[in-house]
Amino acid sequence: MSQCLQHWTFAVNASRQPASTLPPWLRSGLGRASEVSRVQQVIKQRQIHTICEEGRCPNRGECYARGTATFLLVGPTCTRSCAFCQVDKGHAPQPIDPAEPSRIAEAVETLGLQYVVLTAVARDDLPDQGAGQFATTMRAIAQRCPQTQIEVLTPDFWGGDPDRDRAEQAQVDRLAVVLAEQPVCFNHNLETVERLQGQVRRGARFDRSLRLLSLAKHLAPAIPTKSGLMLGLGETQAEIIETLQALRQVGCDRLTLGQYLQPSLAHLPVQRYWTPAEFEELGAIARELGFQMVRSGPLVRSSYHADSG
Repeated sequence: MSQCLQHWTFAVNASRQPASTLPPWLRSGLGRASEVSRVQQVIKQRQIHTICEEGRCPNRGECYARGTATFLLVGPTCTRSCAFCQVDKGHAPQPIDPAEPSRIAEAVETLGLQYVVLTAVARDDLPDQGAGQFATTMRAIAQRCPQTQIEVLTPDFWGGDPDRDRAEQAQVDRLAVVLAEQPVCFNHNLETVERLQGQVRRGARFDRSLRLLSLAKHLAPAIPTKSGLMLGLGETQAEIIETLQALRQVGCDRLTLGQYLQPSLAHLPVQRYWTPAEFEELGAIARELGFQMVRSGPLVRSSYHADSG
């Protein structure tokens, strides 16, 4: 799936794992059913998608109540097959819907959202890998809701050309299209440590993702950059710290750390449940390394409390 979604799939479905296998700090209910139902109705009527729903994020009721949501662009089908993600996968996704940006903007206005995150599945089949749809959607929201802040969580924008030089330039060009719309934050998730990238993020690479974050900082230094990791796939604390250091070396400003939950038996199993105390310790380490904003906890996801910086 898209590296961004990978991010994305911090939003996994804990309900598919037997409650007896989950530690007590992961057994909380969704709550805020009225808010969930209201948003579900609006997005269903407009035939749009949110990662909140596609990934069944455990925090979606809380986020909806805060006036935030994360919309999924360029359709619900990803051209990659990441082993942790429950978003639909396939090599023949539908064509881009030209009306999607306007419908999303209408939903933002109807719901009165103050902060929106735009993400997307990986679309390696598209010449611009979906960058144009990010830009068009941001413009549509800005026109209808000029006070709404927009964060983007993108794929790596890599692919489509076997020549490395041309592929690198294409990545720059696609990223520039998105950054030209001045999102309030640029997010791209590493998802896991370098040793586990091939196993977890099929079709993505650690160095390409770091390069994208570095490019974003170079092209638009005033826009904060952000990344996230899901823990519990077999990484060690030392590897996590090395990854955080690598993110800081490319100027990454913000960080999310959350617990991986297995969406189904067909996905990677959980190797370890990190405790709330361990998440607090890792959060403190991240702050010491210089991250300006850190969200670290078992139920934290890529867009968790994104509106609070």
